Amino acid sequence: MRGAVFLDRDGTIIHDPGYLDDAGRVALLPNAAEGLGEMTRAGWPLVIVSNQSGIARGLYGPDSFAAINRRLEELLAPARVRFLAAYFCPHLPEISGACRCRKPGVELFERAAGEHNLDLARSWFVGDRARDVEPALTLGGRGLLVVHEDQAEDVQRAARLGLARAADLLAAASIIGALGP
Repeated sequence: MRGAVFLDRDGTIIHDPGYLDDAGRVALLPNAAEGLGEMTRAGWPLVIVSNQSGIARGLYGPDSFAAINRRLEELLAPARVRFLAAYFCPHLPEISGACRCRKPGVELFERAAGEHNLDLARSWFVGDRARDVEPALTLGGRGLLVVHEDQAEDVQRAARLGLARAADLLAAASIIGALGP
């Protein structure tokens, strides 16, 4: 079994305008392609795991999530980045009730591990919010917070929990390392 890099999508790989429903508006964050390219070359399988409460809110459907992922892969193709899989939670507790798949829940990570023979304890959990990286604590992997200007609370929480922090995905790639899974 090998480890993987589990990545949040919105705010980690691409700009997050809030409830993104149009593939034409997909824009990579600075250094995202370079960082993901380094992880790919090092042999890390990349898996997207994303909370998509806009689905529960009726703002868009699963087809929009898929279209945005296709556009993301088009933008990353020049860097030879491909994702092993993409998973999403379509729920919002206030609308659809509690679930195990909404991060920091671990259901989607466990599903990915089972479907792709991945070792969660050897994996990295990367995102721009504490809830994206906290599953590392439950599953035995390593968490890495991609830090933006508006995240003081998430940065403090990550520091208290001993989780790594990086300015972008290129810096994250150097922390994750070139040794591979």
